[in-house]
Amino acid sequence: MEVIPAAAAAHDGQKQRFDLGVFVGDLPLDDDDAASDNESLEGLQQELEDCKNDQEVANILANGIKMRDYTKGVENSIRQVELDSIQDYITESENLVLLHDQISDCDNILSQMETVLTGFQTEIGSISSEIKVLQEKSMDMGLKLRNRKAAESKLSKFVEDIIVPPRMIDIIVDGEVNDEYMKTLEILSKKIKFIEADSMVKTSKALKDVQPEVERLRQKAVSKIFEFIIQKFYALRKPKTNIQILQQSVLKYKYTIVFLKEHAKEIYAEVRTAYIDTMNKPVNNEGMHGHWSVIIKAVHMVVLSAHFRAYIQALEKLQLDIATSTDLLGVETRSTGYLFSIGKEPLKARSSVFALGERINVLKDIEQPALIPHISEAKSQKYPYEVLFRSLQKLLIDTATSEYLFSDDFFGEESLFQDIFAGPIQVVDEYFDAVLLNCYDAIGIMLMIRIIHQHQLIMFKRRIPCLDSYLDKVNMSLWPRFKMVFDLHLSSLRNANIKTLWEDDVHPHYVTRRYAEFTASLVHLNVEYGDGQLDLNLERLRMAIEDLLVKLAKMFPKPKMQTVFLINNYDLTIAILKEAGTEGGKTQLHFEEVLKSNIAIYVEEVLLEHFSDLIKFVKTRTSEDPASSSDKANIGDVEPLVKDFANRWKAAIELMHKDVITSFSNFLCGMEILKAALTQLLLYYTRLTECVKRVNGGSVLNKDLVSISSILYEIKKYSRTF
Repeated sequence: MEVIPAAAAAHDGQKQRFDLGVFVGDLPLDDDDAASDNESLEGLQQELEDCKNDQEVANILANGIKMRDYTKGVENSIRQVELDSIQDYITESENLVLLHDQISDCDNILSQMETVLTGFQTEIGSISSEIKVLQEKSMDMGLKLRNRKAAESKLSKFVEDIIVPPRMIDIIVDGEVNDEYMKTLEILSKKIKFIEADSMVKTSKALKDVQPEVERLRQKAVSKIFEFIIQKFYALRKPKTNIQILQQSVLKYKYTIVFLKEHAKEIYAEVRTAYIDTMNKPVNNEGMHGHWSVIIKAVHMVVLSAHFRAYIQALEKLQLDIATSTDLLGVETRSTGYLFSIGKEPLKARSSVFALGERINVLKDIEQPALIPHISEAKSQKYPYEVLFRSLQKLLIDTATSEYLFSDDFFGEESLFQDIFAGPIQVVDEYFDAVLLNCYDAIGIMLMIRIIHQHQLIMFKRRIPCLDSYLDKVNMSLWPRFKMVFDLHLSSLRNANIKTLWEDDVHPHYVTRRYAEFTASLVHLNVEYGDGQLDLNLERLRMAIEDLLVKLAKMFPKPKMQTVFLINNYDLTIAILKEAGTEGGKTQLHFEEVLKSNIAIYVEEVLLEHFSDLIKFVKTRTSEDPASSSDKANIGDVEPLVKDFANRWKAAIELMHKDVITSFSNFLCGMEILKAALTQLLLYYTRLTECVKRVNGGSVLNKDLVSISSILYEIKKYSRTF
């Protein structure tokens, strides 16, 4: 190949130039050459200076190698590398030729692709222009479409709102009032509001054609609604009509009232008045004409007032009179006519004058439905007035709740209730005032007070405030009446005729039983309420009965009989208070204290009756301190007492036992009193025996002394008899 000679020639030329440069200093030089040589020397000098600090040059010089030799070595190495490279090139020449051909082919292909892409770019440019044109057209068409849709939407809504479909006309004119009619009324209401509210509609030509038809439909709807509602009200006056059920059936047509409110306010006012008059008061026929003739027929009946009046008349047949003005605590039995009134009223009713008994059940049945009079009358049942009162008030609050909710839901007016319920409340008030004026049953009145309180809680839980003022008024009427009747009882005790009340009998007085039952009843009714004023009144009553009992006790000639009388009456009072389950409170605690005090007095009295000498001696001549009493007695003083006690102590205890049995009505109380008396006797006798032991020569009486164990045995024996 030609490449090799060319490379060798180039190499030889380079070598020749190098050899010439090395020996250039040996040739003669002209002036120009001398100048050039000087420059070369200066350059060489400069290079030497530059290489002075070169580490490689320094190492070469340090090894003593000549630069010329070193340079030749380098040139030889370079030449060898060059020859190696040429050889490699020769070895790979075929691959390089192939690579050259491939590159040429690629270049041709790329040239063709360039031509194609250039054409494609030109086409894309033209397409882009067309797309821009289409985009502009599309935006223009989209804008037109939106405008047309907006116009169509407004126009279709306008047409829908203003047009009156034939189906609507048929339903409003000829259809029955039902769910479909309610929906059609709502559509008609929207059309009327649309015509009245939209200012643009008023200027449209379509309104001139549609408005008369809409107005005729409105008038027809109002007329039909009015007749329909009045007919519903008319049904309320039919006998045995359940008002609540009928009202619930009317509620599904409440949109008719909304329609009248919005589009026929005058007719709504007439319907409202018609309902008020139907439920409350009769309508004056004067000045009525046109469709008001329907109202006259519908409202001539006083529905609610008549219902309550009829219910009250039925309840009056069930009333059981409990107490009269003469049924007072301190009035003697003969003056009340009990003996002659038993045939008139059951004895059970008479026992309820002062005792609560089963009358408390009226509070337990507070949530029970009102009485059905004809059923009770068929069973010949009679009830105390508080039962009838609860039934009437229960009917009233249930009816008021239903009416209040109906007025609010149907008419949307809570205030309508007061106009409607004024009549029924007046009827109930008149009846209640008349009954309360002649009521002398303090327990019944207190029960009514608690009933009203429970009904207030019921209405509070229901969140119905419509009867708050009425219930407060009833409560405020009951308390003064209770106070008046209570004061009558109190005055009857304070001003009682002792001579007519007194009976020669130590057993509990009937006035005490009346008082105990009366107090227990009121305390029981006050447990959950804690009325402080009632507690004060009961305290006044307690003081009055105590004064009366003391006065009656003084009518007995013997002090012991007086004490027995007081014990029996105090014990009865405590027993009745305990039986009532009221825990008695302060009243019971007070009577327990006075009972304990009187038992102690009786024990002393009965012991003095049988062992007076013994007791007097023990109290005056002996003392619990031996040192202070040993010199106060001698054998002559104690011997008669010891022998007397030994002879008759058993007989005396037997007499005491019989006395207790006959004197005290309560065996348990008598047992406690006898045990207390015998225990006290044992204490007295023990002190006597101690005195005997300290007396000089007292040992001679040991044979006559009764052993303490014997007395204890007798005490236990009599204790077992109870």
